[in-house]
Amino acid sequence: FFFNSVCPAHFLFICMISLSYTGKMALFDVCLPSLSWPQDCTASLFGAKGKSTSRLYDPPYSTSPGFILPPGYDTVAFLKPYTTGDEKVKLEFNHGTTTLAFKFEHGVIVAVDSRASAGKYISTQYANKVIEINPYLLGTMSGSAADCMYWERLLAQHCRIYRLRNKEEISVSAASKLLSNMLSEYRGMGLSIGSMICGWDKKGPGLYYIDESGTRLSNYMFSTGSGSSYAYGVMDSGWRQDLSVLEAYDLAQRAIYHATHRDAYSGGTVNMYHMKKDGWIKVSQEDVGELHDKYAEEKK
Repeated sequence: FFFNSVCPAHFLFICMISLSYTGKMALFDVCLPSLSWPQDCTASLFGAKGKSTSRLYDPPYSTSPGFILPPGYDTVAFLKPYTTGDEKVKLEFNHGTTTLAFKFEHGVIVAVDSRASAGKYISTQYANKVIEINPYLLGTMSGSAADCMYWERLLAQHCRIYRLRNKEEISVSAASKLLSNMLSEYRGMGLSIGSMICGWDKKGPGLYYIDESGTRLSNYMFSTGSGSSYAYGVMDSGWRQDLSVLEAYDLAQRAIYHATHRDAYSGGTVNMYHMKKDGWIKVSQEDVGELHDKYAEEKK
């Protein structure tokens, strides 16, 4: 029944969707643009912008990331009463973390805590909040762990595709712009992402902040999450462009430690990375309890 009722183009599309869920999408995206598509293959689906019809089989669909949303209503309008409207039931999620990244003359330092919470429940003390996109790109996670992991892994997939097509690594600016463009398509649909994209390319070290609305900012320092205000306080008192490597390591570690000490939603360990010209290295993973004892001894 299945093969008799589905045209070859429909069957090919279903096979392609299954490939995307098994991690083989990179090769699929490299090979697909050469295919020709029948003009009469259309489908009535709900696009990311709220349109009720879309050309499902046009080539851009295969290379554009996204979800197929259910038809019949505007997702943004559906969620609005439960987020900013007057409904008694509110979709309010507690998010807690502290992530930090800053540039100095020897590259970019990335430091994060490792506590993952579900409401008032601490689900793990050993969550990895740094996504290793490629040897020259790192992404941090704050907000919803599921949202951050999905979109940054999707970004890593497209960075690999870029390298296959262009025989060179994608720039930090282009990678951050790609993530920003993907997220802007789902503005107002309930995503929760505050990410930093850090890397080194032909222009030198790069650091960008991207959130779920598609906002994209560039600066020499960013901190995100519920403990970011405490981290900024430490950073503002100690950051210099001419920091030595060891001074930068110590400053980043102290900033995350003090954030975990004051913020109940941050904790676990301090994971630190150093982005250099020849790629990133993982510097350390220190338990905040041990750091507390270490810094307490220094005060004596």
